[in-house]
Amino acid sequence: MIQPQTHLNVADNSGARELMCIRIIGAKAVPNTPLERSEVIRAVIVRTCKELKRDNGMIIRYDDNAAVVIDQEGNPKGTRIFGAIARELRQLNFTKIVSLAPEVL
Repeated sequence: MIQPQTHLNVADNSGARELMCIRIIGAKAVPNTPLERSEVIRAVIVRTCKELKRDNGMIIRYDDNAAVVIDQEGNPKGTRIFGAIARELRQLNFTKIVSLAPEVL
């Protein structure tokens, strides 16, 4: 479960290595500059250790909590995505992240 003060791995090559969740909010994004230490940015959570249950009864659980840094339009700042991501991101209109991911579960 992701809550404030949770540390997240970064699943892209935007330059950040680890993120700390400050607040859970909607889906849109903020800055357009390179990432700096202690900078407040927006990200999309792509993997969680907490189980994700689908309508067909399938349960998906990942080994880590991971996020992808996004820009104003909701596009990823990095050019590569590492690791598998959930299919539900396509329904949330993050199709660019889904297309860059090596595996969609």
